[in-house]
Amino acid sequence: MATVREVLFELMRQLDMTKIFGNVGSTEEPMLKEFPSDFQYILALQESVAVAMADAYSQASGKVVHVNLHTAAGSGNAMGNIETAFYNRTPMIITAGQHMREMLIHEPYLTNKNPYQQAQPWVKWSYEPARAEDVPAAFFRAYATAIQAPAGPVYLSLPMDDMDRECPDLPRLRRVEARLSAGKDVLQPVAEALAAAKSPALIFGGAIDQTGGWYDAIALAEKLNASVWAAPFEGRPGFPENHPLYQGGLLSGMSSVCKQLEGYDLVVVIGAPVFRYYPYAPGHPLPHGTKLIHLSDSAEETARAVVGDSVVCDPARACATLVELLPKTSRKAPSPIPSSPEPKVAEVITADYLYHTVARLRSKDSVIVQESLSTLGPLHDRIRISEPRSFFSMFSGVLGYGLPAAGGVALAERDLGTNRKVICLMGDGATQYVIQSFWTASQHKLPVFYIILRNHAYNILKAFSTYLVAPEVPGFDLPGIDTVQLAKGYGCEGDYVSNPSELEAAIIKGLAFPGPYVLQVEVDATLMPLLGKVGPATQYSNELNAGAETL
Repeated sequence: MATVREVLFELMRQLDMTKIFGNVGSTEEPMLKEFPSDFQYILALQESVAVAMADAYSQASGKVVHVNLHTAAGSGNAMGNIETAFYNRTPMIITAGQHMREMLIHEPYLTNKNPYQQAQPWVKWSYEPARAEDVPAAFFRAYATAIQAPAGPVYLSLPMDDMDRECPDLPRLRRVEARLSAGKDVLQPVAEALAAAKSPALIFGGAIDQTGGWYDAIALAEKLNASVWAAPFEGRPGFPENHPLYQGGLLSGMSSVCKQLEGYDLVVVIGAPVFRYYPYAPGHPLPHGTKLIHLSDSAEETARAVVGDSVVCDPARACATLVELLPKTSRKAPSPIPSSPEPKVAEVITADYLYHTVARLRSKDSVIVQESLSTLGPLHDRIRISEPRSFFSMFSGVLGYGLPAAGGVALAERDLGTNRKVICLMGDGATQYVIQSFWTASQHKLPVFYIILRNHAYNILKAFSTYLVAPEVPGFDLPGIDTVQLAKGYGCEGDYVSNPSELEAAIIKGLAFPGPYVLQVEVDATLMPLLGKVGPATQYSNELNAGAETL
């Protein structure tokens, strides 16, 4: 009779999950011994790196991923990026080793004291099988749970002595529909509201791209001639940013969003929450007279929405259904947003000039991975994403995602055979959270071009300090970090640039390099306003003291 381990690996094989991301610990060795030759183990030097890399691999490839962590300690290390995987809606099965069953009552060294709760609330299901024979069935239930809308991570704690136990048979595989429907019956009122609107706006979120609805979203916008906005703090775009109907990204303060939506009588949000607000900017969620309809595949998102009528449905299918239901409009299309003028060349490299240069030199089919929160404005302004599955970031706000995510995307590009160049745009502060990612990229010779924006500080926190009127907060400055030397220590190549006249040649070299290449760019550290030109008119402290609504 086969062992639990043998049945488990056969199940993974049938589910097309022959790649495992992880960082090996002693409690996982019984599961991984006699590792099958048709499987691949992607070793990361820290658990959070393994989770983020697997997350991005899943996002880019569309596959369910398996991450293997080391009991309670390794799960704790990974927790930040497990939260990111939850908000990223990543179908991920996390297995973590557990001590021997006969010893658990004594809570020996390396015991996961409460495996049901450790990963909560950032997983859809958490479980430790009651019997060794239940491990394969638990893994399939985890698979079914992970893929169903909204997709997300699940957590299995597996006692190390289960793996050599006899297992009667493989669990019966069955088809589980991963996506929700989007029937005409529930969307007919939405179509009628859109057809009757004088000035509608569509707000698309990353779930559009995740559910394969990129071109359906374009068709819907064009049938309506509606203004299109990107929802705030989305890790992926849901609509081409160079399309004439695209009006830009919504800011993240309530009062700022309200200002941006003035003039629309109907707003339909598809594939995003309503909304990811931050920082606190009090005001009305919508202009007076504006109605909102929210279409999401997450019942949790629809339940917590601050305003609007909600329909739980598949975002991509909803767009396609609405296209069928709607008549062609005679409404005049909104004016496209004007292109930004050529940036001026200054004595120092600005983020705006850097992104302008990257946009000019990069191949149009290259993939962008980013984690430079303090420069998101110029990034989205200069690097307009025009194709699906071409931009990846985190939906959570947890630092430590971008660097390993770039490696995960590159690995997926290799496995898919598309082999698009991956460009990773990172702040110098965020890079240090997961610096070990360079080693995995080097070991697998992943063609990632890392551009590290060095402003010697956590600039996003300085921007918050200005907004919150909180002077003299410590811990913002980051002197003495040489990321290129650190990357070279892990096996990567790289260089530095600080002169604007040398930037183009440095970027061309990095784009052409066949393996991982790190370019550290000294950039202007001037702070950018958190809420842009339409942000709050009064300071945060005055709003709190006076209870003002900044409209």
